[in-house]
Amino acid sequence: MAVGIFDSGLGGLTVLKAAQSRLPDVDFLYYADSARAPYGVRDAEDIYQLTKSAVQDMWSKGCDLVILACNTASAAALRRMQEEGLPAGKRVLGVFVPLIEAMTERQWGDNSPPREVAVKHVALFATPATVSSRAFQRELAFRAIGVDVEAQACGGIVDAIEDGDMILAEALVRSHVEALKRKMPEPQAAILGCTHYPLLESCFQDALGADVKVFSQGKLVADSLADYLQRHPHMQGSGAGGYYTTGNPDRVSDRATQFLRRQISFQAA
Repeated sequence: MAVGIFDSGLGGLTVLKAAQSRLPDVDFLYYADSARAPYGVRDAEDIYQLTKSAVQDMWSKGCDLVILACNTASAAALRRMQEEGLPAGKRVLGVFVPLIEAMTERQWGDNSPPREVAVKHVALFATPATVSSRAFQRELAFRAIGVDVEAQACGGIVDAIEDGDMILAEALVRSHVEALKRKMPEPQAAILGCTHYPLLESCFQDALGADVKVFSQGKLVADSLADYLQRHPHMQGSGAGGYYTTGNPDRVSDRATQFLRRQISFQAA
């Protein structure tokens, strides 16, 4: 039995690592649409169609529950997929929910009116597509008032990470943080709104300063998934775990092994 974790590339491995640590007895099927990564520079319709196709393939492999461990896909595709209807017994969840819960200190099912929260000035670092969707701002506004969100579209970081050029990626992080600080000099918190970015969390923290609380999604999503499976144990699926990619399996395996620092072997999707 396997729970599906989907990403356009390798960023979702940060969520997978946390989920495997939190749920060692659960099998996971990781699916990377590497041939078409990154999604963050695509338009919403393209992202929706690609995400829907990948999720359907994961369902066919026996995953009843799929986590979109890709903020871009969560922003551009998740709500539409849910509104258009999912097959019986299938669920798709995004990575926004646990983050918004942590930011606003309230459970997702809490439908009480928005209220003030401790953090007032929030920096959001995300892909251009996630920023343009304004999904984070929308979800925050449903639950909190008086929160100023300054978004920075971080072009180039995902490409650099996928190419294994961490020196370039770190330079881009510093550049994007400087650009954000010109708009919001003193953020109280920062959201790493792309699952690739935790690979550079220490770089973000150094550039932002020790006083800024950095919210990274891996552990938050893993804890939320553990709670969900405890309430819905039948959603663990019927298929076997494994690693699939639409890209070159050998190349993707090499990159994944570098990221997780253990041998990872992808096969063609």
